[in-house]
Amino acid sequence: MDRDDRDDPFGDFFEEIERMMNEMAGGHHPHEEDAGFGSETHVDAFATEETVRLVADLPAVSKEQLSIQCDGDSLTISAASDRREYDETVELPAPVDEHSGSATFNNGVLEVEFDRVDDSASIDVL
Repeated sequence: MDRDDRDDPFGDFFEEIERMMNEMAGGHHPHEEDAGFGSETHVDAFATEETVRLVADLPAVSKEQLSIQCDGDSLTISAASDRREYDETVELPAPVDEHSGSATFNNGVLEVEFDRVDDSASIDVL
């Protein structure tokens, strides 16, 4: 069913519900060219004064299939299973110490946390 969404303040909301219903039914969203793993995955990033935390939904993936890489400014999450493939790079909301990362994976939800590093360094005047 086509709708005129130009003036619909709930258009995005209904599209998300439609996407989730299609996902549960095993179908594809009508506007997606290839409903692969990345199109069904949602990644949120949260920054506090001390940490940066990312939460990603990774359905149908096991812990052993995950690969996570961080360069301090972005995080790349890769996974491959018999049913899906996923590869996404997310720009972090603040620079992080990539060596401070810790991750948990439970019931298809990946949580990764890093310590923030200062955006700038102070310079002593001699």
